[in-house]
Amino acid sequence: MQATVQLCDRAAAGNPTSPKRLLTRLAALACACACAAVPALAATVMYPRPLLGTDPRNDYPVVLLRLALEKSGTPYELKFTPVVMTQDRVLLEIAKGDGGVDIIATMTSQERESKMLAVRIPIDKGLYGWRLPLVRGDRQDLFANVRDLAGLRKLRSGQGHDWPDTGILRGNGVPVSANSSYEALFSMLAAGRIDYFPRAVIEIGPEAAAHPALAIDSHIVIHYPTALYYFVNRNNTQLADAIKRGLEAAIADGSFERLFNQNFGAALRQARLDQRPVIELVNPLLPNGLPLEHRDLWLMPEGAPRAKPGAPGQR
Repeated sequence: MQATVQLCDRAAAGNPTSPKRLLTRLAALACACACAAVPALAATVMYPRPLLGTDPRNDYPVVLLRLALEKSGTPYELKFTPVVMTQDRVLLEIAKGDGGVDIIATMTSQERESKMLAVRIPIDKGLYGWRLPLVRGDRQDLFANVRDLAGLRKLRSGQGHDWPDTGILRGNGVPVSANSSYEALFSMLAAGRIDYFPRAVIEIGPEAAAHPALAIDSHIVIHYPTALYYFVNRNNTQLADAIKRGLEAAIADGSFERLFNQNFGAALRQARLDQRPVIELVNPLLPNGLPLEHRDLWLMPEGAPRAKPGAPGQR
């Protein structure tokens, strides 16, 4: 901008020329000066449209992403994709990198980190690996006598067919019925086709409230090490760097913590994780360790196993 202003000043004091040529030059330089004063247009970032208009899983990742983009120092405009896609389709679109979908917040796995670029900051504080069973309202004592993996293996769970959780549970010998429809899993539970639907402690509350025939188990918590990351195309390092920069700025100024507590503080208190027996599972899909640069971002409920994030559970 300074160089353009200096150029304008030199033109005004330059050698005399014909009135027509002088007017043409001044008009061109005036345009250059005006253009230099206009901020760069924001790049569009496409995020997958929620499966349901009221899908509670999307609220926090989207709000946090907007915060990170605002704090990144680079102008971005976040938009939803025109159509709803399955998670498999979203991941394929990101890996393809044609701009159809630019980013998703999802659980990490070896496969996902090999195909996409992860911003390795756990936006869920590792709580996607702390799972409470959602059960039928008339079966709230289902887990009253379940205290270990052997007991868990006697019951059938439900999961999305393209979710890493499915592979984690099956890798621990836990029976799973998979479905491509998120909403169908609640219907399967209500109909007794599955015994329970393990949900992250930070997402189960709104889901239980939306399905009055179901209830949150009060007896156990299932745990496996994992993290929720933002993923982008492997070549989109500029966007990944901007998100990382924005998240670290939000962590530093406390706005990350405030947003997290605003969304999940009450749910964590109500879950009483420190009063539940923990059934610890191995995560066979985990990449080589989980990042510990931000140790304060890994929540470990009091009384729970003191394993570091990424440490294998006991089978």
